[in-house]
Amino acid sequence: MPRVTDPTAPRVAMVGATGVVGTTLLQLIEERDFRYRELHLVASARSAGREVTAEGHTYRVQDLDGFDFSGVDVAFFSAGAGVSRTFAVKAAAQGALVIDNTSAFRMDPDSPLVVPQVNAHELDARPASGIIANPNCSTIPLVRLLAPIQERWGIRQAVVSTYQAASGAGYSGIEELRAGARTVLDDPDSAGVTGTFTPSLAFDVIPSIDRLLDDGFTFEEQKMLQESRKILGLPHLDVTTTCVRVPVVNSHSEAAWVECHNPVDRDELVGLLAEQSEVTVHDGRTAGAFPTPRTAGDPNHVHVGRIRVSPHNPRGFWLWIVADNVRIGAALNALQIAEALTLRGVL
Repeated sequence: MPRVTDPTAPRVAMVGATGVVGTTLLQLIEERDFRYRELHLVASARSAGREVTAEGHTYRVQDLDGFDFSGVDVAFFSAGAGVSRTFAVKAAAQGALVIDNTSAFRMDPDSPLVVPQVNAHELDARPASGIIANPNCSTIPLVRLLAPIQERWGIRQAVVSTYQAASGAGYSGIEELRAGARTVLDDPDSAGVTGTFTPSLAFDVIPSIDRLLDDGFTFEEQKMLQESRKILGLPHLDVTTTCVRVPVVNSHSEAAWVECHNPVDRDELVGLLAEQSEVTVHDGRTAGAFPTPRTAGDPNHVHVGRIRVSPHNPRGFWLWIVADNVRIGAALNALQIAEALTLRGVL
């Protein structure tokens, strides 16, 4: 069992423990046998007092406002950027090493932005801020594939369109999609259900995620550009994106056009991607031989298919990418950061 009496095992706090990422993180801690000696589940006053069962133990959710982080070694934050800006800083000041699942610190120069399969060297020492940032849910699967491509051929440009699931907006997004679908099925002329999404996501696509910026891009699109550059250590990498919300419950998809500095051999590209840790290549040429959000398979893998080099540009190729945004894009990456810190003796 991961819960142990070993005094060297970390004391863990999970902020946002009752949300979609927090509950998935609890599942992953059990699945991956992550060792800890204490586990504190923390949330807003609205959820405080709830009882949550994990690995046969019942935990009472504690109120974030009064929680003391001085008795914690690592704190996972998954409760939104506003909460993190206040309480993650407090937790780090009280001595906890924070792994933050929000956008609050991703571009902070004192807080590394980490995908362990790409830049685990950033975890060799405790960061100056005491905070390690978890990237955006669409950035993580993309950079896990771009990193080996950059090393082999060098990347000149990446043009990416994302197709992002309702779960990216949490439980409220999932429930709104389901309620909206029922409403529109009952009344095709209905405007559906709005609140989390505008307009209604049911039977529609929304080509705008997060707030719109002055240059016409959205904050989500800006995040993918800035985060990819920081993680890959390529401050001038040309990445441009269009982020779209689609009526899918879970798992994000991406269509990525990648142009390299040198010609790319397709067989070599397929082999290179297949060699990557926790990446599944779907290379069939028949109908249906590609990953989709519902059929991709292992939710702990990045899935890639539709791999094709342009007949007009031997340096450019397309990838179709599918990844579980709650696991790969949030909870699993955060836990793998903690695992890497443990292996390095930092945690």
